[in-house]
Amino acid sequence: MRFFAFFQKTIWCFFLAVLVIIQVIANAAFAQSSSSLSSADNVVIVKSGKFMARDHLVTDLQNNVEWMRCSVGQVWDSDDCKGKALKLSQDDAARAISIANEQLGPGWRLPTRTELEGLICDDCSPVKIELDTFPNTYGEPYWTGEVNSFASRHIWSVNFMTGFTYGRFFPYQEILVRLVRDR
Repeated sequence: MRFFAFFQKTIWCFFLAVLVIIQVIANAAFAQSSSSLSSADNVVIVKSGKFMARDHLVTDLQNNVEWMRCSVGQVWDSDDCKGKALKLSQDDAARAISIANEQLGPGWRLPTRTELEGLICDDCSPVKIELDTFPNTYGEPYWTGEVNSFASRHIWSVNFMTGFTYGRFFPYQEILVRLVRDR
């Protein structure tokens, strides 16, 4: 029985690594193919004026951070996020971050609660995020990297269905992930 659990965990970790590597390679290919373009090519200023999107990356002009346009598990494909977003525990998210940092350069991390709340679009419905900027975002909770100081066994999350923040998830629970880095 223990062997089966170990084997199952090993297979899951391998599967996660393969999916993240596929996403990272695809995103790197898009970044490389667009690097020879002038700065005006493929750049979209989003209607709110808060974001500037270019290929698989979105720059938050107010908070000076750069977001992955797709959730972890999805791949940017010219104008859309394709594939299924992965629900990860905090440990699995840390492994995904490590792979992203190896493949896309340093600095990728889970967002702070404030950074992730900054993506909430109160006027958007039913998913509370600008879907033109972050297509195929699920209306579900996404991890932050912040421990709830009121209940230190819990981690903060932001739910893009409701637009609310919750500090009730345990680190071993699996929810969605969007990566960010400082500019």
